[in-house]
Amino acid sequence: MASETITLLSKREIDKMRQAGRLAAQLLDHLAPMVKPGVSTLEINDEAERWTQAKGAKSAPLGYHGFPKSICTSINEVVCHGIPNSNMILKDGDIINIDVTPILDGYHGDTSKTFFVGTPSPKAKKLVEITQECLMRGIAEVKPGARIGDIGAAIQACAEPEGFSVVRDFVGHGINRTFHTAPQVPHYGKRGKGKKLREGMVFTIEPMINEGTWEAIVLDDGWTAITKDRKLSAQFEHTIAVTADGVEILTLPE
Repeated sequence: MASETITLLSKREIDKMRQAGRLAAQLLDHLAPMVKPGVSTLEINDEAERWTQAKGAKSAPLGYHGFPKSICTSINEVVCHGIPNSNMILKDGDIINIDVTPILDGYHGDTSKTFFVGTPSPKAKKLVEITQECLMRGIAEVKPGARIGDIGAAIQACAEPEGFSVVRDFVGHGINRTFHTAPQVPHYGKRGKGKKLREGMVFTIEPMINEGTWEAIVLDDGWTAITKDRKLSAQFEHTIAVTADGVEILTLPE
């Protein structure tokens, strides 16, 4: 993370983030019909890039620290940062997380969702449903005066009783005109610990929940993170703002 200083955004800046977030949500909705057997992750990437440009926006991941594509596509045991590829063909029963971050008018909208390809197995279905629930439980903790640890504690309390584990190597992050900034937002933690939340803070909550061990390893491409035991991983992400009386999800379609 480049800076430890947490930037509090003005109402005008939060409105810019809301517009970028809405565009990100619309992009995921636009890509959803492509998630079916026989489609390559590169085809999804290329459509995302075409659509983003058509909306007058830019793809933040493209070229970010050398990342070669416009979105991340993480299938089955891939935890995050999967690189779209013409040889990676979706097949029935897969799960795929699509992570998009368009930049609109200088501001980043960051969201992701795990989709079913065809018919999921019962364990994949449960993992994905619990992961989405984990995200919403984490978001529900956000209000002025709460602590970052409250978010992670709520996510752990949702995932671990189901026999799943919470990835520790990758965390949520502050976001504004900068893609990744303070604060870091772990998806595990202790209530009452960590930085205090204040109105105007904007950050992502993006739990990665694993079927087996929480441990991940990064492949030789320097990006793709997979579960150490090769079991399934799912993820959902929203960008949120701390408001005077609670929280606003900025990455919702209209």
